[in-house]
Amino acid sequence: MHHSEIQASPAPRPRITVAAVVERDGRFLFVEELDPQNILVINQPAGHVEGGESLPDATVRETFEETGWLIQPEHLVGVYLWSRPDGSASFCRVAIAGRAERHDPCAPLDEGILRPVWLTPEELAQRKDSLRSPMVLRCLEDYLAGERYPLSLLKSMLAA
Repeated sequence: MHHSEIQASPAPRPRITVAAVVERDGRFLFVEELDPQNILVINQPAGHVEGGESLPDATVRETFEETGWLIQPEHLVGVYLWSRPDGSASFCRVAIAGRAERHDPCAPLDEGILRPVWLTPEELAQRKDSLRSPMVLRCLEDYLAGERYPLSLLKSMLAA
Protein backbone atom coordinates (compact mmCIF):
# COMPACT_ATOMS: atom_id res chain seq x y z
CA MET A 1 0.00 0.00 0.00
CA HIS A 2 1.35 3.39 -0.94
CA HIS A 3 1.24 6.27 1.51
CA SER A 4 -1.18 8.09 -0.79
CA GLU A 5 -3.68 5.22 -0.38
CA ILE A 6 -3.86 5.62 3.39
CA GLN A 7 -6.82 7.74 4.35
CA ALA A 8 -7.78 8.97 7.79
CA SER A 9 -11.18 7.88 9.01
CA PRO A 10 -13.90 10.52 9.29
CA ALA A 11 -14.24 9.80 13.03
CA PRO A 12 -13.23 12.63 15.35
CA ARG A 13 -9.79 12.59 16.97
CA PRO A 14 -9.65 10.42 20.11
CA ARG A 15 -10.14 12.06 23.48
CA ILE A 16 -7.48 11.15 26.04
CA THR A 17 -9.01 9.51 29.12
CA VAL A 18 -7.79 7.57 32.13
CA ALA A 19 -9.47 4.73 34.02
CA ALA A 20 -8.62 3.24 37.41
CA VAL A 21 -8.53 -0.49 38.03
CA VAL A 22 -8.69 -0.81 41.82
CA GLU A 23 -8.89 -4.23 43.51
CA ARG A 24 -9.65 -4.85 47.17
CA ASP A 25 -10.42 -8.28 48.64
CA GLY A 26 -11.34 -9.75 45.24
CA ARG A 27 -13.69 -6.89 44.37
CA PHE A 28 -13.11 -4.01 41.98
CA LEU A 29 -14.11 -0.37 42.27
CA PHE A 30 -16.67 0.79 39.71
CA VAL A 31 -19.16 3.62 39.49
CA GLU A 32 -22.82 3.60 38.59
CA GLU A 33 -23.36 6.69 36.47
CA LEU A 34 -25.81 8.23 34.05
CA ASP A 35 -24.58 8.36 30.45
CA PRO A 36 -25.41 11.29 28.12
CA GLN A 37 -28.76 9.62 27.31
CA ASN A 38 -29.56 9.42 31.06
CA ILE A 39 -29.18 5.62 31.11
CA LEU A 40 -27.62 3.92 34.14
CA VAL A 41 -24.24 2.45 33.18
CA ILE A 42 -21.24 0.93 34.95
CA ASN A 43 -17.72 2.22 34.42
CA GLN A 44 -14.37 2.23 36.10
CA PRO A 45 -13.66 5.54 37.78
CA ALA A 46 -12.60 7.36 34.62
CA GLY A 47 -12.46 10.69 32.90
CA HIS A 48 -10.62 13.16 30.74
CA VAL A 49 -7.06 14.27 31.34
CA GLU A 50 -6.83 17.97 32.15
CA GLY A 51 -4.18 20.24 30.65
CA GLY A 52 -0.89 20.16 32.58
CA GLU A 53 -1.82 16.93 34.37
CA SER A 54 0.13 13.65 34.27
CA LEU A 55 -1.76 10.46 33.49
CA PRO A 56 -1.30 8.99 37.00
CA ASP A 57 -2.36 12.30 38.58
CA ALA A 58 -5.48 12.39 36.37
CA THR A 59 -6.32 8.84 37.51
CA VAL A 60 -6.01 9.82 41.19
CA ARG A 61 -8.14 12.94 40.69
CA GLU A 62 -10.88 11.25 38.65
CA THR A 63 -11.11 8.33 41.08
CA PHE A 64 -11.50 10.67 44.04
CA GLU A 65 -14.01 12.92 42.25
CA GLU A 66 -16.16 9.94 41.24
CA THR A 67 -15.87 7.68 44.30
CA GLY A 68 -14.38 9.53 47.28
CA TRP A 69 -11.53 6.97 47.27
CA LEU A 70 -7.92 8.15 47.33
CA ILE A 71 -5.76 5.69 45.39
CA GLN A 72 -2.05 5.13 44.88
CA PRO A 73 -1.27 4.39 41.21
CA GLU A 74 0.92 1.29 40.85
CA HIS A 75 0.90 -0.11 37.29
CA LEU A 76 -0.12 0.60 33.72
CA VAL A 77 -2.64 -2.05 32.62
CA GLY A 78 -3.00 -1.00 28.99
CA VAL A 79 -3.78 1.67 26.43
CA TYR A 80 -7.04 1.21 24.53
CA LEU A 81 -8.36 2.88 21.39
CA TRP A 82 -12.13 2.62 20.94
CA SER A 83 -14.70 4.36 18.77
CA ARG A 84 -18.42 4.50 19.40
CA PRO A 85 -20.24 2.31 16.85
CA ASP A 86 -21.99 5.38 15.41
CA GLY A 87 -18.61 7.09 14.87
CA SER A 88 -19.62 10.10 16.98
CA ALA A 89 -16.58 9.91 19.26
CA SER A 90 -13.42 7.95 19.87
CA PHE A 91 -11.33 7.53 22.98
CA CYS A 92 -7.79 6.65 23.92
CA ARG A 93 -8.08 5.16 27.41
CA VAL A 94 -5.05 4.68 29.62
CA ALA A 95 -5.94 2.14 32.32
CA ILE A 96 -3.92 2.39 35.51
CA ALA A 97 -4.11 -0.09 38.38
CA GLY A 98 -3.99 1.46 41.81
CA ARG A 99 -4.31 0.57 45.47
CA ALA A 100 -7.18 1.95 47.54
CA GLU A 101 -5.66 4.04 50.34
CA ARG A 102 -8.60 5.65 52.12
CA HIS A 103 -12.20 6.68 51.59
CA ASP A 104 -13.92 9.97 52.31
CA PRO A 105 -17.65 9.13 52.52
CA CYS A 106 -18.48 12.85 52.68
CA ALA A 107 -16.69 13.78 49.44
CA PRO A 108 -19.11 15.19 46.86
CA LEU A 109 -19.25 13.03 43.73
CA ASP A 110 -19.13 14.34 40.16
CA GLU A 111 -22.40 15.20 38.48
CA GLY A 112 -23.95 12.12 36.90
CA ILE A 113 -22.25 9.71 39.32
CA LEU A 114 -24.83 7.85 41.39
CA ARG A 115 -22.52 5.83 43.62
CA PRO A 116 -19.32 3.83 43.81
CA VAL A 117 -19.75 0.04 43.87
CA TRP A 118 -17.34 -2.82 44.60
CA LEU A 119 -18.06 -5.75 42.29
CA THR A 120 -16.49 -9.15 41.73
CA PRO A 121 -15.62 -10.02 38.12
CA GLU A 122 -18.63 -12.39 38.16
CA GLU A 123 -20.97 -9.63 39.33
CA LEU A 124 -19.67 -7.35 36.58
CA ALA A 125 -20.21 -10.10 33.99
CA GLN A 126 -23.85 -10.40 35.12
CA ARG A 127 -24.27 -6.69 34.35
CA LYS A 128 -22.42 -6.80 31.01
CA ASP A 129 -25.34 -5.13 29.20
CA SER A 130 -24.93 -2.06 31.46
CA LEU A 131 -21.27 -1.31 30.72
CA ARG A 132 -20.44 2.23 29.60
CA SER A 133 -18.24 0.79 26.83
CA PRO A 134 -16.49 -2.48 25.94
CA MET A 135 -13.31 -0.97 27.42
CA VAL A 136 -14.66 -1.49 30.96
CA LEU A 137 -14.61 -5.28 30.71
CA ARG A 138 -11.46 -5.40 28.58
CA CYS A 139 -9.46 -3.41 31.16
CA LEU A 140 -10.61 -5.77 33.91
CA GLU A 141 -9.87 -8.88 31.82
CA ASP A 142 -6.38 -7.63 31.02
CA TYR A 143 -5.71 -6.87 34.68
CA LEU A 144 -6.93 -10.33 35.71
CA ALA A 145 -4.69 -11.86 33.01
CA GLY A 146 -1.70 -10.24 34.73
CA GLU A 147 -1.15 -7.27 32.43
CA ARG A 148 1.03 -4.94 34.55
CA TYR A 149 3.60 -2.49 33.25
CA PRO A 150 5.75 0.09 35.02
CA LEU A 151 4.23 3.56 35.36
CA SER A 152 7.60 4.83 34.11
CA LEU A 153 6.34 3.97 30.59
CA LEU A 154 4.07 7.02 30.92
CA LYS A 155 6.23 10.03 30.20
CA SER A 156 5.06 13.48 31.19
CA MET A 157 6.93 16.44 29.75
CA LEU A 158 4.81 19.17 31.22
CA ALA A 159 5.65 22.79 31.76
CA ALA A 160 6.28 23.53 35.44
